[in-house]
Amino acid sequence: MNPNKPRMLPLVLTSLLLLPACVRHGSAADYGQPQLLVETGHLATRLADPMLRIVDVRSAEAYADGHIPGAVHLAADDVIDPRSHVPGALLPDRALAERLGGLGIDRDTEVLFYDDQGGLHAARLFWMLEYLGHRQARILNGGFPRWAREDRPVSRAEPRVEAGTFAITTTPRRLATADWLLERRNDSKTVVIDVRPDGPFKAGHIPWAQNIPWKQNLAADDTLKSADELMAHFAAHGVTKDKAVAVHCQNGKAAAHSYFTLRLLGYPRVRSYDRSWAEWGSADDLPKESGI
Repeated sequence: MNPNKPRMLPLVLTSLLLLPACVRHGSAADYGQPQLLVETGHLATRLADPMLRIVDVRSAEAYADGHIPGAVHLAADDVIDPRSHVPGALLPDRALAERLGGLGIDRDTEVLFYDDQGGLHAARLFWMLEYLGHRQARILNGGFPRWAREDRPVSRAEPRVEAGTFAITTTPRRLATADWLLERRNDSKTVVIDVRPDGPFKAGHIPWAQNIPWKQNLAADDTLKSADELMAHFAAHGVTKDKAVAVHCQNGKAAAHSYFTLRLLGYPRVRSYDRSWAEWGSADDLPKESGI
């Protein structure tokens, strides 16, 4: 008799008991682009990594009260242009480059964003970096609330960082504009997603957009749902990997969350209409629909 055989049954039973938990919570490895989503346990091993810049995207008050050790602060509103006629629009590219460089971010820096809103604000910064040509942006799964729940280290010290030079190489394929959407109005290979809640969507939306609220990307604990859940969810709405996808919301923040989710799943052609309904809804010459 093989002496290893009696040990196999307990091993199999243990694996089966663990399987539901893995399926329920998912694993970064299950996603098409797993490197985009960082788990808290992995981050805990890299807090001293000089090539990693951790960016806290919460309020200044929340940051001062305690943050992940080594994290610098950049509030979500710090990248918004107060002079733009479109509410919520980003600062000009040069100003964004100065903000990022001031945080010690250059082309070789791996950047990890986190917030306390299920990734809502972190995702806007993630999309912004991808649009500006940076290829090493990440998001912390579950953000600061999960980090705190797991009793991981917290600091009130503001790190000293050496300013860097953030070189911009804009990536048009990450951005949808009003003209881009209009040109593809009747294109069966393009899907437009409005990620706002049902109420604002019914009050007014792009006629060929479908409503898939961004919060449906999240599990009850504000971590991302499993890859299988998310793939089935988007496929049920006809959002498949063979199509170009444009996401929008009210002012670019929530749209970026679904942009990130689709990028994480491995969708190859995803864009954010960053100016979103704030621009489209106020333009007299753009088609609109309501009550559906």
